[in-house]
Amino acid sequence: MLTIPRWGRDARHIQLLVLILLLGVNLTAVDFGANLSAALVAVVTAVVTQAACSRWIGLPRVEWRSAVIAALSLTLLLRGDTLWVHALAALVAIAAKFFVRVGGKHIFNPSALGIAVLIFSTEHAWVSPGQWGNSLWFATLLALLASWVLYASRRTDITLFYLLSHCGLLLARAWWLGDPITIPLNQLQNGSLLLFAFFMISDPRTIPDARWGRLIFAVSVAALAHWLAFSWHFRPALYAALIGLSPLIPLIDRLFPADRFQWQNDTRKEGLSSC
Repeated sequence: MLTIPRWGRDARHIQLLVLILLLGVNLTAVDFGANLSAALVAVVTAVVTQAACSRWIGLPRVEWRSAVIAALSLTLLLRGDTLWVHALAALVAIAAKFFVRVGGKHIFNPSALGIAVLIFSTEHAWVSPGQWGNSLWFATLLALLASWVLYASRRTDITLFYLLSHCGLLLARAWWLGDPITIPLNQLQNGSLLLFAFFMISDPRTIPDARWGRLIFAVSVAALAHWLAFSWHFRPALYAALIGLSPLIPLIDRLFPADRFQWQNDTRKEGLSSC
């Protein structure tokens, strides 16, 4: 049985290491568009926003880990023709955690919301689904690293639900069109897809609490993203689907009640520990 070291039992620590490693891979080996300047701008903006919002609502400490995780996720996925794009995306992502909440729970994945807002509100930002290429070794590396994160956060199921739904829809479409199996297999070998599946839709603080709820949500996101991508040729379909369906999470939680996720090392009150 896999044993996780004590420091790794908080998935945020592992996630930080994985995201930093991926950024390092981008800077030294496989260039998929991220750059160090954008990363620094996003991280500084996210941490400053986290500190300001924490002070505003009276939190006793600044939870810098979630801010840096959101900033690095933005760096790896969001592209812009100017650095203020990354700063504004980080500001939106972190501020929404504090001020867009239902029942003490923020319902939007911070990074996905930052990406969606910048893409839909400005012509200076974009996300290219194929920006990471389709190198099989890189996809395998990302999957293995992300699996470690999911094991630590105990939310592996929603990623599996999403990937199986997404894969099934791609295979069904290929069968319907008479395409060779190599086409959907090539579409699955995508680093940005795996990052979305392992680090965004699986965020334990912004997904349904119950397993049935996570199943319904994951299948719904996959179906809506598939429809947007192939019927409307909408490029940021994954992020639009995730953000568009996230307001339904409070309803899903009401229909399928379950214990809310808590970070293992977080002993503060619920209202304070979720930022």
